[in-house]
Amino acid sequence: MIETHHSQPATSRGTTLRTEEMIVNMGPQHPSTHGVLRLELVVDGEIVVDVIPHLGYLHRCFEKHAEQMSNYQQVVPYVDRMDYVSSMGNEFSYVVAAEKLLKIQVPERVEYIRVIMAELQRIASHQIAIGTYGIDIGAFTPFLLLFKDRERILDLFEEVCGARLLYNYFWIGGLSHDLPPGWVEKAKAFCEYLKPNIVELNGLLTYNKIFISRTANVGVLPKQVAINYACSGPMLRGSGVDWDLRRDDPYSVYHKIDWDVCVGRGEVGTVGDCWDRNIVRVHEMEQSLRIIEQALAQLPEGDVKAALPKRIMPVASEAYGRTEAPRGELGFYIISDGTGSPYRIKARGPSFVNLSVVTEISRGAMIADLVAILGSTDIVLGEVDR
Repeated sequence: MIETHHSQPATSRGTTLRTEEMIVNMGPQHPSTHGVLRLELVVDGEIVVDVIPHLGYLHRCFEKHAEQMSNYQQVVPYVDRMDYVSSMGNEFSYVVAAEKLLKIQVPERVEYIRVIMAELQRIASHQIAIGTYGIDIGAFTPFLLLFKDRERILDLFEEVCGARLLYNYFWIGGLSHDLPPGWVEKAKAFCEYLKPNIVELNGLLTYNKIFISRTANVGVLPKQVAINYACSGPMLRGSGVDWDLRRDDPYSVYHKIDWDVCVGRGEVGTVGDCWDRNIVRVHEMEQSLRIIEQALAQLPEGDVKAALPKRIMPVASEAYGRTEAPRGELGFYIISDGTGSPYRIKARGPSFVNLSVVTEISRGAMIADLVAILGSTDIVLGEVDR
């Protein structure tokens, strides 16, 4: 259904032209929306006048489900299904919040394994983001190469916990399984394998002339606008804001590892454009490899279930825990009423927050550029709707 709105803008010559604005729906079933998102576009020809996102097509009542669980541990499988391409990252944030509520200190071996898994998941998530973004722009081959490499990460996950998508691996107070024999060597070999492939990716896609022309100076998100909208992750760092929770609000053992925060610098366009957001994800994969290699080298011996309580029964209290997930700050606010079941669990999803700024940076763009802008936000609708 197309609705028309008549307006009469004045031209530079003082004459009045009669134009028509149309309302066009993009989605909820549309390849460029990266899930069941409906964008209501107000367009003047090919120019985007306004964008109104419509959510709720994937709503699964995560927070209400969590409140119905008989104990805190049973929430983990539901957390997996929020950002379903970054389940390890979801679990990390939830157990950080739950252990803060319960005042549990986990063994150091658990912390190192969690960091290794979270960074492998960050690489796998960014590979999906960059690969599908290439398809949005019209490049198909990088998608195949990135997914080929991602399969190796899923093989590592499967060997540890038996799953390739939804893991239930991070448990409150520990992990479901220790690393199997030979796994550390396989992880080290993967790091060496991936390094030259990232260089190849840059030559094939990142610095491709067509890709640059489609993403540079498009969808520019100024630093102050990103901060005011509470953006986080590559969306925020792509705008030149040097902020990463792993360094600026440390958790786990990130403070024991040497790595760099990646920010957009306007290398081929304007700081905060679509290209900057993409290059931040590319560089973050390189930094994740640095983190993984150091964590594997420093991995201590010990039990991965030593801190698991037989009965999780916190006192009446509340806690907020947050981590740097692949898409930004993922936080869980947990309220306990003193029983074995959570009274309230509120999730702060970065995809939901980052999506809110799309309207701000899309006005005046072409419809084709809107596809590039939305793809650069790297949203996952399971986390947007929850």
